[in-house]
Amino acid sequence: MIVDQFIDIAVKNGEVAELDRIYVTNRLLDLLGWSEKRAVAGDVAADRLALLDKLTDLAVESGVIGDAISAREIWQSKVMDLFVPCPSDLNTEFWELYEQSPSQATDYFYKVSKASDYIKTRSIAKNIEYLVDTDYGELEMTINLSRPEKDPKQIAMEKAAEAVSYPLCALCLENEGYAGRTDFPARTNHRIVRMRVGDEEWGLQYSPYAYYEEHCIFLSAEHRPMVIDRGTFTRLVKITAQFPNYFVGSNADLPIVGGSILSHDHYQGGAHMFAMAKAPVHKEFPAYQWAEFPSVSVEIVKWPMSVIRLQSVSEADIVSAADVILQKWKDYSDDEVGILAYSGEERHNTITPIASRREVAGEQLFELSLVLRNNRRTAEHPDGLFHPHQALHHIKKENIGLIEVMGLAVLPPRLKSELEEVARYLLDQPHAMADYHSEWADRLKRKGGFQEETVMPFLQQEVGKVFEQVLTDAGVFKDTAEGIRAFRKFMELVIGTGDQE
Repeated sequence: MIVDQFIDIAVKNGEVAELDRIYVTNRLLDLLGWSEKRAVAGDVAADRLALLDKLTDLAVESGVIGDAISAREIWQSKVMDLFVPCPSDLNTEFWELYEQSPSQATDYFYKVSKASDYIKTRSIAKNIEYLVDTDYGELEMTINLSRPEKDPKQIAMEKAAEAVSYPLCALCLENEGYAGRTDFPARTNHRIVRMRVGDEEWGLQYSPYAYYEEHCIFLSAEHRPMVIDRGTFTRLVKITAQFPNYFVGSNADLPIVGGSILSHDHYQGGAHMFAMAKAPVHKEFPAYQWAEFPSVSVEIVKWPMSVIRLQSVSEADIVSAADVILQKWKDYSDDEVGILAYSGEERHNTITPIASRREVAGEQLFELSLVLRNNRRTAEHPDGLFHPHQALHHIKKENIGLIEVMGLAVLPPRLKSELEEVARYLLDQPHAMADYHSEWADRLKRKGGFQEETVMPFLQQEVGKVFEQVLTDAGVFKDTAEGIRAFRKFMELVIGTGDQE
């Protein structure tokens, strides 16, 4: 019996106690619209998620749900919720494990989130991922295929759906256990760990479509707009004090250079080590000594974007130092390199901050990397002067947020098929290459010597070079003689003239 087979897996995994088997079985039968167990014709896979798909098909066949993507996802979320601890039990277990070590607690929560299919491991596995060696280290490339595309029936249903304002957004605490609807994701099997950050209530959850190891989200319990200020730095540092096994960073708080959800204060974190974190100190900059904060070391990172790296044993000092830099940067202009702080009342300057813990010479330090951002638009670059320029939009035109800033390209799914057509063009085969790739493809074709087995790896590397240029375009102080001089001038304003060569 497929129901027994499905429940057996949960019992074996310790998600359902043997005493609860009958109860959970009856819950599942109800979700299927069955009054009793049924034998299912044909082979039934032993894999849990394959079984879940089969059960979903049976629910569609019995008329319990429709066949739209949203209906299937909502139903699957309800099924998997049968095997997830309720929020209070999960939080109790998490914080008991935390007393042993933060990593044991996050390992537990991450395992639960994957096992419940909240983290869409099968979808994530579809992503195309590879590395590209550059002057700034190995950049990570991801063609994002994990999010399912909507079919016309789904789109029509969303248009016809009644407008609902609950939850207020996809990051509110009210998402926990929410069934979902045609135009809102299923969250019945979703759990949030409650935590305190300073004197505020926050939550920890994982990203359903993770881009890297243990991709998590720290979210404010209050639905409030994102803002980068001293409080941001304080919270980021405090989070790393609680979870030294994770980095945590914030998208910037302005359009163009900010994230996709600016309406709810949140940060992203995880266990991944990005290329920016491994990047060396820029040799063209002095070893800055900051008289106001002698416990804080200041480095300029060798990176295509403009990164100031702070390290200190003092939580208070590193926060104060970061705030000084932010306040100076907010009002900073340098016409020679195109930096204007304001256009009328519109502010352009902000920061993308990333916090972590780092051991240096046996000492555990707080680290804050501050990436200087500017969202100014010009007639020549109406999408943003420090944004991917138009010549790169055939590959990447979306905002450069926290993840890209650190060296991981999140590229649109269209590139999978589009690059295949570019490859055919380079091989002189019949193709349907998009016109917007023509100029780039023509430049590549002049290199010649393309072979079936090597053309796609070649294209992947060339896409990586485009991403390197994307980051360069987004950098406010370029890694050139002129840019280095301009960056030095800003640092002298921040720290003073006490620099040591």
